[in-house]
Amino acid sequence: MRWRRIGLYALVVGPVFGQPSDADDLASKVNLFIGTTSKGVASGHVFPGATIPHGMIKVGMDTDSPDRHAGYDRNITYNATGFSQLHDTGTGGGYPLSNFKLWPIAECARFGECPTSIDGRKLGRRALKDGSLPDVAEPGYFATSLVSGVHAELTATRRAALHRYTFPKNSKEPRILVDITNDGQQSATNPFTIIDPTTGRTKGGASFAASFGPGRYNAYVCVDVKGDEFETNVTEYGVWQGNSAVQHSVKLSQLYLGATNEAGSLLTYSPSSGKNTTLLVRVGVSFISADKACSSAEEEIPDFDFARVRAESRAKWNDLLGRVRVDETQVDKNTTALLYSSIYRTAIVPANYTGDNPHWNSSSPYFDSYYCNWDSYRTLYPWYAMTDPRTFAQIVEAQIDIWRNEGWLPECRGATVQHYIQGGSNADPILAEYYVKWGTHSPELGVSVDDLYSALITNAEKQPENWNLQGRQTEVWKTYGYVPADIWEPGGANTKQASRSVEYAFGDFCISQVAKGLNKTDDHEKYTTRASNYINSWDSSVSIAGHTGFIQNKFQNGTFHYTDPRHCSIHDPLESTCYLNAVNTDGFYESSPIVYSQCVPHDTAKLIELQGGKDKFVERLDWIFEQGYFDVSNEPSQQMPFMYHYADQPAKSTKRSREVISKYYNLTDTGIPGNDDPGAMASYAAFYLLGLYPLPATRQVLLSSPWFPTINITNAFTNTTTTINAINFKQGVYVQNVTVNGQP
Repeated sequence: MRWRRIGLYALVVGPVFGQPSDADDLASKVNLFIGTTSKGVASGHVFPGATIPHGMIKVGMDTDSPDRHAGYDRNITYNATGFSQLHDTGTGGGYPLSNFKLWPIAECARFGECPTSIDGRKLGRRALKDGSLPDVAEPGYFATSLVSGVHAELTATRRAALHRYTFPKNSKEPRILVDITNDGQQSATNPFTIIDPTTGRTKGGASFAASFGPGRYNAYVCVDVKGDEFETNVTEYGVWQGNSAVQHSVKLSQLYLGATNEAGSLLTYSPSSGKNTTLLVRVGVSFISADKACSSAEEEIPDFDFARVRAESRAKWNDLLGRVRVDETQVDKNTTALLYSSIYRTAIVPANYTGDNPHWNSSSPYFDSYYCNWDSYRTLYPWYAMTDPRTFAQIVEAQIDIWRNEGWLPECRGATVQHYIQGGSNADPILAEYYVKWGTHSPELGVSVDDLYSALITNAEKQPENWNLQGRQTEVWKTYGYVPADIWEPGGANTKQASRSVEYAFGDFCISQVAKGLNKTDDHEKYTTRASNYINSWDSSVSIAGHTGFIQNKFQNGTFHYTDPRHCSIHDPLESTCYLNAVNTDGFYESSPIVYSQCVPHDTAKLIELQGGKDKFVERLDWIFEQGYFDVSNEPSQQMPFMYHYADQPAKSTKRSREVISKYYNLTDTGIPGNDDPGAMASYAAFYLLGLYPLPATRQVLLSSPWFPTINITNAFTNTTTTINAINFKQGVYVQNVTVNGQP
């Protein structure tokens, strides 16, 4: 790539204009298959199935891939095992959700001989004539064809899914299997199944294991089948267990575990005459009860109208995508596709479970699938603040409501249960980001600022019994100003001490910003002081490659515990991983001391001083990039390309940030640098493509050159549009000057 100069003309805020018309279909620019196949550690684990923005239902195809965190794998060598209703996206850990698989069976000799177990029934996908994959994915829609000749199509509302299965003409006894037990981890206990032999309605449920924590959750399903433009009847029915179906049985409860811990229902339907049989299958899911699952499905899809549901889902996505409009005339179409595909992935999760919270009754929204705040606070929530404040406010109020009822803000949460904390208490920057940007609008947005602040103070001042799942290891933080490496407490894993010290400092900075806005002067001073505690973990005696001073683990007595700065990097002689596991006792999480020593976004001026001044700071950044220590796959590195701004070298920020997009992101099924980390990597790419990088809990946005000559960003709450015009776009990429509302 040739690096040139540009002038970024203006940021102009004014009345709404440039809104998408009804004819615009930005959904057509989204590639849902990005990041759906593994390539070494670059496993995006992206969900490509059907959902609406922030929908609870994410209906998609599951495979037998070893990388099936979102159920799916684009690699055609993996078999399909079912079409399940719930998924996460972009996660690591265990295989989450993938509950309540449906499976169409085109033909088997007799009812009792149909393959029902997950290994017995799985089939390959039928390749197209050119050998390519038959899978089709669009916002709100997914389709594939199986080697059995069945064509499967999926669409969704917020709490219900609609499947459409077209069977081959020779299918005389089309069947639908409902799998109650086989979630992603095959973790079901206490499953039950009930069949209504007259209507064919199946209800069921079970208890399942959390994928990144010790908890369990209950989930329930309700399945109804209808012929597509023809009348069909149930001709056979029964429950199945293992690989055996028992005809005319209508109820099953399984209270033990064993080799046959697979169960569900199997129903045969009368075929249509003279043409392919097409069955519509409506599925409701609930975390409260099977009856609740039925009522949700009946409310949202009363008519089994597949075309309507698909069109309405696509319209919701077009509304969301249309909040960012770009001039495509001078840009490669792949760049436009990368932008809108990234924007799409910012809204798959968190998921709106409002009305389906099994733990308490509340008038507040309930959102789930925070997997995890540590990954997403840097860019996902600033993206919401910029484009979708109403949804952002609902998520914030939902997190506050978890604090009201469970005592602590969530850090990592899935399927209504707590998961393990990754870094600090990273709801702090999310709530602070909301307050700094939208706190004055809280009455209209439905957020209690008093409770928001109280929840933050709980994180800052109280220590939970189990700080593996919530809150912080607060007492030692307040006592020492860092987390000592040699204090062992029963309330959590005694690990990540150095990186948690850095995270806690930034959390306290975020709280200080809320305190400042609320005119709580004493609190503002207190948390501003605590935000500087990262300095307590700075060891100026550690050097590598001519760079001096790094974050290190520290003992109670004030001495440091040396850790090679390369630890957990690609150049680590010990090849350490720093994942969340028992063998990680080295003080750092998912990034090296080299990276964490740059993770002071709230106090970069002091960081530059600690590193020997601006020239040394730039030399260190150059070394980090040139030697491969920059780790784009993990979030602590995300701000690093823009840090040259603070040393008065924004041209280098432009160079490095554009290299991130060019080198690490593309439209292929391995086109994400690591897990998508529910929206984190997507929002990161979206900001970079717009030439922006936000600092959470502040009004600071770092500017670079945009990848489009004109960008309109519409705020759905204020109905105002910010326009970015890149003057002389074709002539260069470096920013020469900036004006905002006509002012330099």
